[in-house]
Amino acid sequence: MVGIFAASCDENLDINTDPNFPGEINAGLALTSAEGTLASVVGGEFMNLGGFYAQYHTQSPSASQYETIDSYNLNTTYANTPWTLLYAGVLTDLKYVTDESTAAGDTATLLMAEVLRGYTFHYLVDLFGDVPYIESLQEGNITPIVTPGEEIYADIITKIDAAVAAYEADPTEPQVGNQDIIFESDMEKWIQFANTLKLRMYMRMAYTPEANPTAVTALINEGNFITEDVTFDLYTSSANKRNPFYEVFLSQTGLGDVNHIASNTITGFYNQNGDPRLQAVFRPGTGGTYGSIEQGTGNDFNNTAVAYARPNIGPLTPVFLMTVSESNFLQAEALIRYSGGTGAKAKYDAGVTASFATYTQYFGLTGASAADFIGAGDVYEYQPGGTAEETVRQVIIQKWAALAYVNNIEAYIEATRTKFPEVVATGTENYAEGNRIPSAISVLPGTTIPSILFYPDDEVTRNPNITQHTSLTQNVWWDQKPE
Repeated sequence: MVGIFAASCDENLDINTDPNFPGEINAGLALTSAEGTLASVVGGEFMNLGGFYAQYHTQSPSASQYETIDSYNLNTTYANTPWTLLYAGVLTDLKYVTDESTAAGDTATLLMAEVLRGYTFHYLVDLFGDVPYIESLQEGNITPIVTPGEEIYADIITKIDAAVAAYEADPTEPQVGNQDIIFESDMEKWIQFANTLKLRMYMRMAYTPEANPTAVTALINEGNFITEDVTFDLYTSSANKRNPFYEVFLSQTGLGDVNHIASNTITGFYNQNGDPRLQAVFRPGTGGTYGSIEQGTGNDFNNTAVAYARPNIGPLTPVFLMTVSESNFLQAEALIRYSGGTGAKAKYDAGVTASFATYTQYFGLTGASAADFIGAGDVYEYQPGGTAEETVRQVIIQKWAALAYVNNIEAYIEATRTKFPEVVATGTENYAEGNRIPSAISVLPGTTIPSILFYPDDEVTRNPNITQHTSLTQNVWWDQKPE
């Protein structure tokens, strides 16, 4: 999988074009390139990885392409490509946008670049822990030091706040126009995205000493969050110009639609709750059924992938950077933790409703109403628990159910943070309530699932300031909930 470059939203997208060596470059082209490359990672390699760890899909029988992921046995070469795309692609392009927009006094484009920069770095921290930040992208410095994750988070928020303040003090007309594929330079939407990203980051801190109820409450009271899903959708039906997960992992011209089949973990939740989103998240197997298997048991069967339900991502499916559903669930969790739960039910209900809307608009869900699931006595009725954590669990389980093939890596990260859905011993799971089990081919002990990625071999080899993690079970900085 490689980066994306496009001259404008009217031109064809080709994921095989190197965005870092175009014939001519300006801030608009660099922004498009950054957005597209970011989408190619979040919607491609991270979609694949997150799907295994969140247990939306598992390795199919009669194929073995991703058994190293399904068995939690990733090596130090796994992340070479996504790391390079994010640093040498996304962040390098965004630095160019920042430099150009600063020189031009373009506070609008600068704000876009700062939000995307923060989004990129927060995922680097979430997956790798401490990463090069302060010294990253310095010309001539090929051995940048790493910055602690909590310091990176704090600086991201500070820089986003500064960019928003600069724009509001001097609201320029963005020079990039519709070369911004995400919002077509609608600055109101960019500010909403900035606020929602900050809320996501603040909630990552919920189990740490850096948790900031005052800042969260101020954001909630302001209420200026996204009102539409944040997507990158510059895809066509032509080869090399399609959705990155479809192009690389599902297309018959790529690796072939032979590796990913539905995991019992998610299909059990949908089926046992009568949830019609099952038929939006997956394509049926032969005979129109939605067959699935226990996580990691592909070697126990001889069927091919077409006998099972498979991911319902097509060539034109957009990549989702953030959704209205997630925004509402974040707000619900915040209200439970910091406001005694007042108003949380409305946000929880809105989160489930928005999830159904996303699957209807983009995944072909028909004839389904969230209202049939969240009313009094219904299966997803909001029911405050005896403790705040019990109530948060209900929110996170619904977030997990709403992120399948929308943003798989976000589902995995949130499960790592909150420990919901819990990983329980095989045979003790309750799929209706939402549980994960260890993969049957896990190389890790007990109910352990990876909580971090190894730094890429390429980076560790050339940079003596990066010390490789000792295992995939180390914690990133915000992963402090007692287990």
